[in-house]
Amino acid sequence: MFKKAVRESAKLRLALTGPAGSGKTYSSLQIAKGLGGKIAMIDTERGSGALYANICDYDVLRIDPPFEPKKFLDGIKAAEEAGYDVLIIDSLSHAWAGEGAILTIHDRVAKATRNSFDAWREVTPLHNQLVDAILASTCHVIVTLRTKTGYEVITENGKTKVSKVGLQSIQREGLDYEFTVVMDLSIEGHVATASKDRTGLLDGLRLTPDSHTGRRLLGWLESSAIPTDKGENPGLQTLIETFGQLGIDDLRGEYTTYVCERYEISGMDEMNNSQTSEQITMLKQCLVRDEKLGQFVDILRQRKLAA
Repeated sequence: MFKKAVRESAKLRLALTGPAGSGKTYSSLQIAKGLGGKIAMIDTERGSGALYANICDYDVLRIDPPFEPKKFLDGIKAAEEAGYDVLIIDSLSHAWAGEGAILTIHDRVAKATRNSFDAWREVTPLHNQLVDAILASTCHVIVTLRTKTGYEVITENGKTKVSKVGLQSIQREGLDYEFTVVMDLSIEGHVATASKDRTGLLDGLRLTPDSHTGRRLLGWLESSAIPTDKGENPGLQTLIETFGQLGIDDLRGEYTTYVCERYEISGMDEMNNSQTSEQITMLKQCLVRDEKLGQFVDILRQRKLAA
C-alpha cells in the first residue's frame, strides 16, 4: 500500500504578485528565459505582453473581454498541443475579477436566483476547472496576479515618505497554496520576496528576478534524476542535489573533474564527509550570492573550453 517517497521531475507552478508597475510581466519573461525552451504568453493586458520582445523569443495569444474561464482553458490547451515548454498567463486576475470573469458570472447567477450562496455552487466548478488545468499542464506555468494597491507611510534616512504597496492578490482566497513558489514584487526596485517557496532556494532572499532565477528553479525541478543511494557518505546526495539547484547542469562533467582533481580522487563516490561538507558549503554560498556563482561558473567554463 505505502511505498518509499521518491522525488520526481516536476513542472514549475509560479505566481508573481504585485501592484501595477511592480514588473510582473518583465519578471515572468526573465524567469521563463532561464527555464528555457519555447515560451508562450496568454496576454489579457490589451496587447502589452508584446512590449518585451527584446528579452527573449516568445509567442502571444491575446485575450480580450469578456474574460470567460473557457478562453483561458482553450489557451492552456493550445499551448500544450503546440509543444510550448513555458506558459505565462498575464494576468490570471482577469479570470477572476475582469469583465465577464468569475465574479461577473457569480453576480449574474446570484441576481437570477436571488441567492448569492447558491450562485457559488454553479461558479466554483468553473474556477476549479481552470486551476486544475494550470496544475495539470505539461508546461511550466507562470501566472501574474494583480494586488490591490495600498499606501503606507515610512521613514527612511530621517525623512518621511508615502510608498505604494501591494495588498491582497486579486484572485480567489487560498489560490497561492496551489503554487510551487509565490513571489511578491515591490514597486521600488522591482525587488521580489518569496511568500511561499517549496524549493527552499528563495527563502529569506530579496532579489530582482532574472534568467538566473529561472535556471535555479529548473535545477531544483530536475534534481529527481540524481541517484538516491547514499552509500557510506550521506552528504554526497546533498552535494549533488545542491549542485542541481544552481541550474548549470551543462557543467556537471566539469564540476566532477574539478572535484576529483582538487581531492586527488578518481570519482565523487570516493569523497569523504569532510570533503563533501566543504563543497556543500561552497555551493550554498553560490546559491545566495550571484557574484560567487558567476566566479564559479567562469572557472568551470574555462575547464570546458580547455578540454
